Amino acid sequence: MNAVVLVLVGWALMSVMMTALWLVARAKGDAGVVDVGWSAGLGILAVFYAGSASGDPAQRFLVAILAGTWSARLALYVYLNRVRGKEEDGRYRTLRAKWGDKAQSRFFIFFQVQGLLDVLMSLPFLVVAGSKASLSLWSWVAVVIWLVAISGESLADRQLAAFRADPATRGQVCRVGLWRYSRHPNYFFEWLHWWTYVVVAIGAPWWALTLVSPALISFFLFRVTGIPATERQALKSRGDAYREYQRTTSAFVPWPPRKDKLAATPEDPRP
Repeated sequence: MNAVVLVLVGWALMSVMMTALWLVARAKGDAGVVDVGWSAGLGILAVFYAGSASGDPAQRFLVAILAGTWSARLALYVYLNRVRGKEEDGRYRTLRAKWGDKAQSRFFIFFQVQGLLDVLMSLPFLVVAGSKASLSLWSWVAVVIWLVAISGESLADRQLAAFRADPATRGQVCRVGLWRYSRHPNYFFEWLHWWTYVVVAIGAPWWALTLVSPALISFFLFRVTGIPATERQALKSRGDAYREYQRTTSAFVPWPPRKDKLAATPEDPRP
């Protein structure tokens, strides 16, 4: 199949998957499953492209392993820590209240948009899977970036999950581990992960398409559903403690906290 056909088939797969998840969300009254679907969908597309494209076998295998492993880990984490046995995420409760009687139909559109975003974000996988170039030094540089990114994201997720599971820290702001150096270390390493495919595809035809994913993830993290939505929710629930966290701690790139502000906060409140 050529690239256009692969993208269209991938879009159809995502549309069907998101429709099924919307039915699950409608039955459960919890739209959080869309986050599981978004994460899993990217791995499904990576494996699909790797199995269907006509590029170098080693490159296809590499993108299937890297993107598939990253996707599976993230989908499992989201399901276990944000969906299974949990109340609906505050972002979706806000949308449900805002949309009122039109919530179900608008959530259907929302789910379909997430499926379309999966297709757009997966374009770097297709570029790599369709490349005739064999593995090179750039491939191994990309593997190093991937290892740093997935290790950092996994560690940040584990630290936050452990913090939230501790009754003694309920309602506080998380400043443990990586969260001491960034308010959103998970987002930073998520963003870093997407540069893996930019690097591994260097020299491939249509290489510029690999920049779509870092650009999109940056836009959503900084302008839409990432940092702005998360911090609005944190300010509502943690108030002045979170404002102090904002003043002392980098929003994105892990960086030592501001000592002048830390001096004014002898206690270590956490999210």
